[in-house]
Amino acid sequence: MTSTPKYYTQKLRILDLIEDAAPGDPLPTERDLAARFGTSRTTVRQALTELVTEGRIERSQGRGTFVAAPPHITVRQLTSFSEDLSGARLDSDVLGITLETADGEAAAALALAPAAEITRVDRVRRSDGVALARETALLPGRYPGLAAELAQHGSLYRALRERYGVALDAVDDEVGTELAEPAEARILGIEVGRPLLVVRRTGRAADGTPVEFTRSAFRGDRFRFRASTTRG
Repeated sequence: MTSTPKYYTQKLRILDLIEDAAPGDPLPTERDLAARFGTSRTTVRQALTELVTEGRIERSQGRGTFVAAPPHITVRQLTSFSEDLSGARLDSDVLGITLETADGEAAAALALAPAAEITRVDRVRRSDGVALARETALLPGRYPGLAAELAQHGSLYRALRERYGVALDAVDDEVGTELAEPAEARILGIEVGRPLLVVRRTGRAADGTPVEFTRSAFRGDRFRFRASTTRG
């Protein structure tokens, strides 16, 4: 019979402690929690670390540990990140817009010949100043002036629709989990090995032609999906 790890028991106790707390309320120190629960600071620290990873609490260097309020996103088909977060203050850092040749995964997703020309749009998406996702969109062909369009409007889907006449009629989303590698962890401001929620989306035009293949890596401690579907 497998015994319950000590840290997990303390994690449940901490969850009970903050059950009625409001976002931003401070938690007792590790020392105080260890004394309250009659356990070691190492065990408490492990429990707190897991709660940080799950987005239940957050740590601020030099200030302490606080109850967190991770954003909830309603995932709607055929909408962009900007539209899903319409109620928040959005920012995007464009890391680069480059012309590349499609590798095997991109060529297959976009139904292109190997080494066909694609436009790569690499961005960091923020909500209220906090990095939430690293987004890499691959588009078949060239999109001159795309950087200016994104600077003006922010939404890639809007730019594609209004500037280039490319409208999405259907999307396929594949959702999985990955651990943050060093480069992506640095971009998102998290520790290496933290969990990421990764969505790979293929967008199609009305005739079924793929017009977008995007990988979005969301911080697991700051992001949750809540999907909503209506049966038509």
